[in-house]
Amino acid sequence: MESNTKTMIQKKHLLSFIFSAVLMVSQAHAQQAPNKQPNIIFIVADDLGYGNLASYNKKSPIPTPNLDRLAADGTRFTRFYSGNTVCAPSRAALMTGLHMGHAYVRGNSKAKDGKGALRAQDTTVVQRLQNNGYVTGMYGKWGLGDEETAGAPHLKGFNEFFGYLDQAHAHDYYTSHLYEIKDHKTQRIQIDSSQYTQDLIVNKALGFLDTYKDKPFFLFLPFTLPHAELIVPQELLQKFQNADGSSKFGPETPFVKKGNYDSQSQPRAAFAAMVSKLDSDVGAIVQKVKDLGLENDTYIFFTSDNGPHKEGGADPVFFNSGGQLRGVKRDLYEGGIRVPLIVKAPGKVPAGKVNDLPFAFWDVLPTLAQLAAAPVPGNIDGISFSPALWGKPQTKQHDYLYWQFKEGELKEALTKGDWKLIRFKDEGKKEVLELYNLREDIGEKTNLASKNTAKVKELRTLMSGAKTTPENKTFDWSYVEQ
Repeated sequence: MESNTKTMIQKKHLLSFIFSAVLMVSQAHAQQAPNKQPNIIFIVADDLGYGNLASYNKKSPIPTPNLDRLAADGTRFTRFYSGNTVCAPSRAALMTGLHMGHAYVRGNSKAKDGKGALRAQDTTVVQRLQNNGYVTGMYGKWGLGDEETAGAPHLKGFNEFFGYLDQAHAHDYYTSHLYEIKDHKTQRIQIDSSQYTQDLIVNKALGFLDTYKDKPFFLFLPFTLPHAELIVPQELLQKFQNADGSSKFGPETPFVKKGNYDSQSQPRAAFAAMVSKLDSDVGAIVQKVKDLGLENDTYIFFTSDNGPHKEGGADPVFFNSGGQLRGVKRDLYEGGIRVPLIVKAPGKVPAGKVNDLPFAFWDVLPTLAQLAAAPVPGNIDGISFSPALWGKPQTKQHDYLYWQFKEGELKEALTKGDWKLIRFKDEGKKEVLELYNLREDIGEKTNLASKNTAKVKELRTLMSGAKTTPENKTFDWSYVEQ
């Protein structure tokens, strides 16, 4: 009896030892195993103004409940800047991590001739994520290379793509064709021209989420809304019309067809409907993430490629599209380049927080690379702002931010702290310099250049050193520093 009892005690000790050993090994493996790579969704609106969202501008007359909820559930950045003041170069900065002093694409140009396209040596954030195990998809407007160029989507890191390649084509919300990656190549496809392309694009994006919900994914959504031309399906327009079919925004001034833009009898109602459609489509993406149980594993970013446009009958003054900011698309005043940035990731990004540190599109590459545990290149202009995303101290910050833009005269801008210098240079004419203190004068109403020559000299010196002569010969830069 005593012998049996002793044997049972020994067996219990042995089992206890084995269980403890297995538990220790299991914990050791758990500590060594890498954290799950987060999913990343990056949404870029087209020409949406800083003031077009109620979360940034209480005076905005267009309801944006889904984007307001996204801001409440995440962190809202109030001093975030686009890569440039027009489409292609802004997106080039986003993709490559280079600002306009170093990027190859520095202006809008036809992507089909290669001059407006990324080159083979221009690697993108998407390629870095793809190489690190991410499934990558893009639905919307690319604008950085047609199907036969080195900048075609399938050569820049995308597994899947559906949408527009060329900026001019993207004006057409009803079209006979779009482009898609098929058989590992970007190809033209026929579509039903009676279908609103934004609906087709969003449906494809939702399908991507269904298909790849069990893998780490990067979903890039460069939506065309609310870029001109101003047109929406009638059922969306009715939301901003009275019972008699008149516009809720008072007597409208009809826009008559010009260039790429078709006529629109109620441009204000159409623009409001496009912003509202953008808001509801973002809501659909957010809801899909929830429905798939991916909310806690997914970062959702929302921003705009530049400031508000005044094309196709758009009226940024009426809609207070810039809020307190001066300027619109094609300006280097704040209204042309300061854009919304909202980031949501439950448990990672603080909810309801506002961050006023200055960051820009070229910071996106190192930030997303860090989130995805992918290598960050050393020869870029961007810095990771992931600490700011996580609500932690952002120890590494920019000394300055720099932009340049040239359609006609050359425009340059540089911010350092609260100060901003803007330079205007037309061929054969003397440069014009404007200096503003953004903390005291966010609307850039008072030019302090003549009263603070020392600060002008300091920022002008930084401006000269911030750029290299572009390899892209699309534009004449011969008098940049003359």
